[in-house]
Amino acid sequence: MTGRIPGAGGAPAPDRTHATGRRARSRTARLLAAAGVGALAIGALAGCGQSAVGRDAGTFELTAHTPQPAGDIDSFTWALATEPYSLDPAYAFDYADNTVLSNMCESLLRWNSDLSQSPGLATAVDHPDPLSWVYTIREGVRFHDGTPMTPNDVVVSLSRHLDPEVASFWYDSFKNVDTIEQTGEHEVTVRTVVPDSQFNQLMSAAPGVIQSAQSTEQAGADYGNQSTGVNCSGPFSFGEWRAGESITLERFDDYWDPDLRAKAEQMTFVVLNDPNARVNALQTGEIDGAWTIPSNAIDVLRASDTGSVYFGTNATVQSLIVSDMEGPLGDARVRQALTMSIDREALVRAAVQGYGSPSDALTSESVWINGDPDAVREAFDDLPDHDYDLEAARELVREAGAEGAKITYVTASLDSSFDVISQAVASAGREIGLDIEIETRTPNAYTLLFSDPTAIEGVDLFATTWYLSSTDPLEMYAVIRTGEFSNYGQWSNPEFDDVVNRALQTDDAGERSFLSAEAQRIASEELPWIPLIDLPTTLWMGDRITGVDPSISYMYYPWAATIGRAER
Repeated sequence: MTGRIPGAGGAPAPDRTHATGRRARSRTARLLAAAGVGALAIGALAGCGQSAVGRDAGTFELTAHTPQPAGDIDSFTWALATEPYSLDPAYAFDYADNTVLSNMCESLLRWNSDLSQSPGLATAVDHPDPLSWVYTIREGVRFHDGTPMTPNDVVVSLSRHLDPEVASFWYDSFKNVDTIEQTGEHEVTVRTVVPDSQFNQLMSAAPGVIQSAQSTEQAGADYGNQSTGVNCSGPFSFGEWRAGESITLERFDDYWDPDLRAKAEQMTFVVLNDPNARVNALQTGEIDGAWTIPSNAIDVLRASDTGSVYFGTNATVQSLIVSDMEGPLGDARVRQALTMSIDREALVRAAVQGYGSPSDALTSESVWINGDPDAVREAFDDLPDHDYDLEAARELVREAGAEGAKITYVTASLDSSFDVISQAVASAGREIGLDIEIETRTPNAYTLLFSDPTAIEGVDLFATTWYLSSTDPLEMYAVIRTGEFSNYGQWSNPEFDDVVNRALQTDDAGERSFLSAEAQRIASEELPWIPLIDLPTTLWMGDRITGVDPSISYMYYPWAATIGRAER
C-alpha cells in the first residue's frame, strides 16, 4: 500500500484508527499464511541439506511459463491454506483473498506475470498534469449478471475506498485523492491533492478493481461474503462458498477478452488449513494445484511423480520487524550487531530448505524493473556491510552498553520458517551478549501484532513475510516513514522521510529509482526492519493440468483462466 505524503499541502493527517477492526485484517496480509510441516530446531543450521530429496534439493531456477495446455478441461481443484476473510475487493489484502478474487474481479490495469502493466478495464491512461490520472474505460464489458460496465461503476468502485463506512483496507492508496469523476462518455478522471507516483501503479491491484455499482449497493455490508459473492467482469464468476470448506467458480462465457477465456468450465478452491493434509492431497492428486508450497515439503513434492514444482518471480522478502525503538534495539548499533550475528546463508538452508537467497534489502530486485539500471546497481551494490561477523557484532553490543539486555521476540507456528528463524535469532543473540526470549503466540494473536498497537506492547521483535502489490520499491519504503501505521517500531529518520517523500512525488521512473536507492541505503544502514531472505514464488501442479505462469502476479492477474488439460 502506498502511504500519504506527510507535510504535503492538503493531504489528510495520518490516521492510525481509520478502519479499525476492518483494518486489523490488513496487517495480516503480509503474513505468509502457508503453514509448514512441523518445526525445525536450530540444530538444523548445522545439518543443512540432510532432508534433501534428490540431488537438486535446495536449488532452483525461475520459470516464466509452464507447458501450454492440450485443451479445455471440465474442472480442477486448488488448495488454499486459509479461507478468505472476504471477497469484497475493499478487504482483499491477504494471500487467500486475492488468490481467489483475481479470477473473478478485474482492475483498470493488469499486472502481468513479468510484473509489467498493461491495459485492463481501462484501455488507456493519460497523465496530463502531475495531479491528474485520466482513464479511458473499455467498452463492451459485461458483469457476471449480464449488465454492461459503465464509467459510473468505475467511479463508485474507486470511491468506495474513501468511504469511512466501508473502511477499506486500501484506504492509504487513496489518501491523496481529491476527486473521482466521470469526465467523458467513456472516461474517468482521478485528481490528487499532491503528485502521487504510486496511485496509478496500484490500479493493477485490488485498489483498481471495478465491480457492479448496483450489486455493491444492493448487497451493502454483505457484499463479498458467502451469501452474495461478487459481481465483477473476470473470466470466472462466483458459484458457491461453503464456509470452512470450499469456494467454487464458474466459467463466464460472456467474458470480453478471448485471449483469457477460461479453459476450465469450473474450478474449486479447497480450504486445507493443515499443511500435512494439504501436501498429502497434492501428492495423491486429490487436489490439482497450489501456490506457496510449504518450504519443507518442496523436496518431497519435487521427488513426486504426480506433478511438478515451479519457481517464479516474487516481490517478497522475509524480514524481522523491530517494534520497540525505546528498548535495547532502539540503538542502531544493537540492530546492526544482531544482523551481523545471523548467518543468513545458513538460515536460508535451514528455514526455507535453500529455496530463497539471503537479502540485504527489504525489496527484491524484481520490483525495480522500471528503474534506471545504474540506480538499481546502486541500490543493491552500495548497501552497508552486515555480513556474518560475531566478533564485530560483540564489539558493537559492548559499545552500545547492551550486554545482557533482554529482548522479547514474539513468534507463532505460521510457517516452519518462523520457528527456525526465531530459534536462530535467539541463538545468535546469545552469541553476542543479548538475552533474547522467545514468546510463542497463537496464529490469531500473532496477526494482531500487525493491527493492534496494544498487541505490540512489550514486544521488541517479530518476523514478517512482506510482499509488494506493485513493481515499485517505494511501496515498501513509504510504510516505514515517520508516523505510518506499519512503522511498528515508530522509527524516525528525517533524512529518510525527505528522500521517500520526494520520490513519491516524482513522476520520472528513472529519477525516482535513484531516490529509492538512497532510501534503501538508509533503511539498510539503520535497520528499522532487518532483511533476511528473498523468496521465489512456488507453485505445484498435478499432472492433470498445466498452463499457468508462476509469478506473484497471481494475486491480481486471472491466472486460473489459462489452466487447461495437460497432454498425457
